[in-house]
Order: sequence, then structure tokens, then C-alpha cells
Amino acid sequence: MIKQITTIVLLAATMQAQAQDPGISSWIRNTTGATGYSGIPSNVQAVQYSAQYVYVSCTCIPGYSIGPWAGNPNIPANQNFVFKITRTPTRQTGAPTLVGLGHVGVWSNGVTIFNPKDAASYNNAGVWHQNAYFFEGSSFDNCLGHPAPNGEYHHHVNPKCLYNDADSTHHSPIIGYAFDGFPVYGAYAHANVDGTGSIRRMTSSYALTTTTTRLNGPAVNAIFPAGAYCEDYTYTNGYGNLDEHNGRFCITPEYPSGIYAYFVTIDANRNPVYPFVLGDTYYGQITPGNTGPGSGHNTISEPTTTYTGSTAVGTLSKMAFSLVPNPVTSFATIYFDPSSPNNISATLVNAHGQVLKTYQYMQPSISYTIDCSELPTGIYYLHLKAGDETMHQKILVLR
Repeated sequence: MIKQITTIVLLAATMQAQAQDPGISSWIRNTTGATGYSGIPSNVQAVQYSAQYVYVSCTCIPGYSIGPWAGNPNIPANQNFVFKITRTPTRQTGAPTLVGLGHVGVWSNGVTIFNPKDAASYNNAGVWHQNAYFFEGSSFDNCLGHPAPNGEYHHHVNPKCLYNDADSTHHSPIIGYAFDGFPVYGAYAHANVDGTGSIRRMTSSYALTTTTTRLNGPAVNAIFPAGAYCEDYTYTNGYGNLDEHNGRFCITPEYPSGIYAYFVTIDANRNPVYPFVLGDTYYGQITPGNTGPGSGHNTISEPTTTYTGSTAVGTLSKMAFSLVPNPVTSFATIYFDPSSPNNISATLVNAHGQVLKTYQYMQPSISYTIDCSELPTGIYYLHLKAGDETMHQKILVLR
């Protein structure tokens, strides 16, 4: 009996420690079904974790009001992201990994972090890269974000609606994680890396050029002033209190033993300061599946626990889902409730039992499209399976 009680106590302590991991508990979870832009579910839909990874399911739509975007024709859309964040971030000991285009991290509300560039360069030569804040800043909304052509709403710079960037008397909260697993904080921290000293604004060590020429680039003038291009800035050790990655190793409220952390950089008037969030390279080793074209849709192929706040619950629960519309003429959408288990498989069959389509590794809190556009009128069945549990959904296709 003593052994059994000890085991239960140790298990409870382990669950509590996991739940208190900032990488698990710092996300802004949507627990009320709240919606944001265009009625899309907002913030983070689910947080699941294993011993090594945290899986963050999100729509890329914040809970606060966004838009309009002057001169930007793009419209935010549900991205159905599942980001995979390591719980044991490690410094990159070899050549550092360049921070590429597209998402490089995710804010705590499930909106993505972009690097300082806007994906264009002078004469498309790939030498002088355009500073997104200079070239696209006019299209940023009041929260300093805007949508990409694929509908991915994101921030290149300080997400000022996410936290109080005017509070210079307290250490800023964790407002996101880079894809190497290290936290991103707001603009303010202790003066000293040991967690002592007054609260100060963190400052970039990228110095703005004083030259009036750009080799194989446009002249520095009123049209393209210094700072219009990312290469106008040069990392200068000691110029600010952050390193070339725009971070430092320090003690923070969430990491009393110390952690490498990135910091958002702004000036005294709270205007964004280059490189804004991350520098040219990551500090740590990035987790595959989060970066590059089409990324951010990781499958969860290991047992996980769903984080629910102060407690953690296992994922061995019954499937719960909705499928609309039904009848369907072209595409139906199936959505699994957050209480559903991970790694649901689905098989679409016709009335004769012939397999037409299969879907693997479907996850809770994510919407999936069932393509019926090429099916003739008739009755079909969607067979769902998760572990030993099976469910069946009849679908009527009309033409």
C-alpha cells in the first residue's frame, strides 16, 4: 500500500510539474469558443504535450480586433496550424541556422511571428532585402499585424495588442516561442542577467549604417533612407544589451534557473526597433516541420496529454465531432472537439463498402475538409477510428 501511495504521489507531482512548464502554460487558450476576425475561432485551440514536445493547435487569428490593412488586399483565414515546440531547447553548436521567410515562431495567442524581411529585395537580386516595417508598415493595423497572401495573419514587429508594452516597471511576460523552443518576451526585463537590478527596456545591438551608398543597391536618399533595407543594420557587439540573435541568457520570472530568451525591441516611444523579434539567426536548434513552404501542419504521432489549465487530462476520451454541411454538394468540414483523442483515422466508403479516401493523424481542435466534389449522388459512410474506438457517420451527397 505504501508503494502504491508513493507511486500516485510521484505521478501527481510529475503531472503538476509538467503543467507548470512555461512552454505548456504560457499559451492563451480559447476555452469558451470565442471567435475573432470573420467569426473564426480565436487564439490557441489546444495545447498537448509529451515528455519532449508541446503541440500548439491554432487558427492564427487573435482574440482582439484586427484590420483594416491599407493597400493590402489579403484577407485573414483559418490556418489550422499545429506547431511542434521542443520542451528541451538546445543551443546550436555548429553554424547557426538562418531565420528564413515565413513564420519563425508563434506568439502566445497562436498568431505567427515573421522575420524582419518582406520577401522582396532591390531589383530582386537577393542582396538588399526590404525591411518589412519600412516597406509594409503602412499596411499594418493598429495591432501592427497584417495578413499574408495565403491569409496568414502575422506580426513582423512588436505585437502591441498582445501585452502591455507601456508597462516599463515590470518584467514583460512570455509572449511567444521561437521554433528553436526558446521563449520570446516583451520589451522589458531586469537590467542584470542574474535577475537583479531595475527593469529596463531591452535594446538591439544592430546599429544603423551611416554610409550614403549601397554597393549594387539604391543610394541612401529620401526615397530609400537608411533603414529601408535590412542590410543597413550591422550587428555590433555591445551596442545594445542583446546579442546577434536579439536575445540573451538570463533569469526570468518563469525560468528562475535561467534560460536563453529573445526580446521584442522597441524605442522609448514604443516604436519597433530592428530586428524587432529575432536576429539573422536562431540561437538554438529548430524543430523540423515548422518552417518552410506549407509548414506548420505537424501530425501528432506519439501519446500526449492535453493541458487544461491547472490540471492535465489524458487524451483517452471518446470522439466528439461535427460534420457540416450534410447533405453535401462538394466539400464537407469535420471538426473534432478538444476532448477527442489524438491521431484519428478516417475512411470514406461508398454504399458497397469500397474505400474511396483515407485520412490519417487527424487531431482534435482542427477542421479537416472531406472532398466529395467528384462523387455521384448517393449515400456514403465515413468510418472513424482512434485506438479501439470506432464511430460511423452517414453522408448524403447531392448533385
